[in-house]
Amino acid sequence: MKKKLKKALTFLSVYYAYMLEYRSELILWVLSGSLPIIMMGVWVQAAEGGIFGLGPVDFARYFFAVFIARQISVVWVIYEFEKEVVEGKLSPKLLQPIDPVWHDVAYHAAERLARIPFILLLSMLFFVLYPQAFWLPSIANLLLFILAGIMAFALRFIMQYTFAMFAFWTERATALENLWFLFFLFLSGLIAPLDVFPEDVRNIVMLTPFPYIIDFPARILVGLPVDLTRGFLSILGWFLIFLGANRVLWRLGLKKYSGMGA
Repeated sequence: MKKKLKKALTFLSVYYAYMLEYRSELILWVLSGSLPIIMMGVWVQAAEGGIFGLGPVDFARYFFAVFIARQISVVWVIYEFEKEVVEGKLSPKLLQPIDPVWHDVAYHAAERLARIPFILLLSMLFFVLYPQAFWLPSIANLLLFILAGIMAFALRFIMQYTFAMFAFWTERATALENLWFLFFLFLSGLIAPLDVFPEDVRNIVMLTPFPYIIDFPARILVGLPVDLTRGFLSILGWFLIFLGANRVLWRLGLKKYSGMGA
């Protein structure tokens, strides 16, 4: 156990040092996830008509929480994995006595740590510009949000990593992610709260994994009504489904990869 912990800390420290070399680029990455703040302005303006069940302040807090959830759950592993397979850079990692996925997990975790200062600065700026939206979540909600955020990141990671396995058969596995992202964009709560969806549509959307990556943790942080049991079980269920598919595709993909002369 100590050896595994030491390896994990070593991986994390190495990739954290690597991310610190690109601090200016990190700012751009954080800003690229500011779509929820833009959408907040749209919905706050629309909420003044009072037809959505949420007031302007409710929308502001919701989209701020979405912004934070988005910063936690952003994933890009498919782009790295596709490049490694196409260029043959995966081969050296396969020689190491550790699954290559842990490189990507450490890379993403270190990036989360490195972007924290920028997220805090943007959060303070948000409340300076919109002070009426300021609130302090309860300790229980904050802890549940952290748990939901970590689980949402794990789900988003395994989803994208599963699509990345198709890089063994095609040089454009990222096309699958681009198509999948369209559904994620509209059904996760990133553009609009699920409260504004028609009930029948919302019930269907809740059967997909998308709402549990963004909308679910955001609602917890804000304190909006949410089914915690269903949310956490849904994340776990979808994670296991994609994990199973990932392991099958990984084994089949390695045979294809070695067959290409890797």
